[in-house]
Amino acid sequence: QVQLQESGGGLAQAGGSLRLSCAASGRTFSSYSMGWFRQSPGKEREFVAAITWDGGRTFYTDSVKGRFTISRDNAKNTVNLHMNNLKPEDTAIYYCSVTIHSYSLLRRPEDYDYWGQGTQVTVST
Repeated sequence: QVQLQESGGGLAQAGGSLRLSCAASGRTFSSYSMGWFRQSPGKEREFVAAITWDGGRTFYTDSVKGRFTISRDNAKNTVNLHMNNLKPEDTAIYYCSVTIHSYSLLRRPEDYDYWGQGTQVTVST
């Protein structure tokens, strides 16, 4: 069992920055790939970024490439999402997730086993 808790969401202006963190507890966090997803009202949950267990590889959806950076600190059991040059279309609830079945970079929500409660990010014009 893995427990995940996101923090760091809030309100930002377009062009601004936010840093999301996800604290993990339970099973050995450092063994698993992690991901960030987001969901806006009326839309399906959307992949944002993923990172391998050692942080050696990352993967981003096209709309955030060059603006968002995913990172992890296994010593602190945290995974972060640094979001720069925010746009109004980034407004959503952001969720961190972990898969305990693969070491690959996965982008489908159904490939992940545990989820946090989510943190709201709102970007104003």
